[in-house]
Amino acid sequence: MAYNRGPKEPIPEVETTVWSCTSDSCKGWMRDAFSFSKNPECPLCHSEMVQETRILPVIQ
Repeated sequence: MAYNRGPKEPIPEVETTVWSCTSDSCKGWMRDAFSFSKNPECPLCHSEMVQETRILPVIQ
């Protein structure tokens, strides 16, 4: 059986607005486009979230 282990195409990335959890013990975050609220709470620990920008793979 042959496997293709050749070079893969790079995944395009873009600067994306996300919501990040403010709790030091939680690493929760979500893309702004997937938020249903203007000021969401963390779905993992229910703490407040703040907006920030990250470089993430493009979702089509």
